[in-house]
Amino acid sequence: MTFQRFQKSLLAAAIALAGFTAAPGLVLAQTAAPAAATAPAQAAKPHVVVLATGGTIAGAGASAANSATYTAAKVPVDKLLAGLPELANVARVSGEQVFQIASESFTNDNLLTLAKRVSQLAKQGDVDGIVITHGTDTLAETAYFLSLTVHTDKPIAVVGSMRPGTALSADGALNLLNAVSVAASKDAQGKGVLITMNDQIQSARDTNKDVNIETRAFQSQWGSLGMVVEGKNYWFRAPVKRHTNQSEFNIDNITSLPSVEIVYAYGNVQPTAVNALVGAGAKAIIHAGTGNGSVANRMVQPLRDAQAKGVTIVRSSRVPYGFVLRNAEQPDDKYDWVVAHDMRPEKARILTMLALAKGADTKELQRMFWEY
Repeated sequence: MTFQRFQKSLLAAAIALAGFTAAPGLVLAQTAAPAAATAPAQAAKPHVVVLATGGTIAGAGASAANSATYTAAKVPVDKLLAGLPELANVARVSGEQVFQIASESFTNDNLLTLAKRVSQLAKQGDVDGIVITHGTDTLAETAYFLSLTVHTDKPIAVVGSMRPGTALSADGALNLLNAVSVAASKDAQGKGVLITMNDQIQSARDTNKDVNIETRAFQSQWGSLGMVVEGKNYWFRAPVKRHTNQSEFNIDNITSLPSVEIVYAYGNVQPTAVNALVGAGAKAIIHAGTGNGSVANRMVQPLRDAQAKGVTIVRSSRVPYGFVLRNAEQPDDKYDWVVAHDMRPEKARILTMLALAKGADTKELQRMFWEY
């Protein structure tokens, strides 16, 4: 099947769905028929489950010329898989519609629901790998959450697209095919949760969305783990930080997540946000500082006052690359603050939530930032 036919399939789905608007947060309990034949040779292929959550990869534009203007989360998983029959050459593929939302609307409850379902599937003997289709805006956060909480060696690939399937330059079809190929492969086992975008195989921990228009959106300052070329994986490095089976966090034991919020630093920043978040009951504040996690002099005391009220303070940086050095810009030992190492503020939030849910103090949390 050509990309043109795939695009036409999604465009037809978009037209059929015109006028349909899902309610916010609506969960569609829909299971797609396996996108595979029932021939004996097909039965021997790995079984990969695709969990769909919406996003651009399930989006549709008004015309093929719309690559950046479109509506996300329109195409259901059964139509998404039916539009790519090449999947049957790789694995037995079945799909479930977990959510149908744009990823900027993801909540902590969505994270918990998705991770618990991934954990359930990973325990099934008839499931060899799992793919999660996801909007790109918070894809890296969800992938990191899964890498910290799901205990399995089975491949888990999180995938999205930067352009809807109706666009002339759609990237979703190949991204999804590559994700299924990775999830079905034995050489991806034990490497943690992976992000498969733009032919790259990336570590969920290291990878972030750095570009908001182009297909090369997802980057890691430490480099990709490998590439997928015509269905074959080529590996160049492996993750060294703790993940999945090596993690001390387990989604099967987590029922709720504490409030952890982010304060962004900038010139003339005021303590308004810190004070408001403390008043709203935040359990931790991630300070997205300038440079090496710098904190403006007028912000130091408000942050120390917040800590005196039981709020954990984590110093991160708004700078995308590099890492925050402990005691370099602030006396972290003296203040009992934590540094986020190379974690972006939004990912520092993920790890801090899980740590606090486990009852970690600041010393334990700092150890976790070094290890995860």
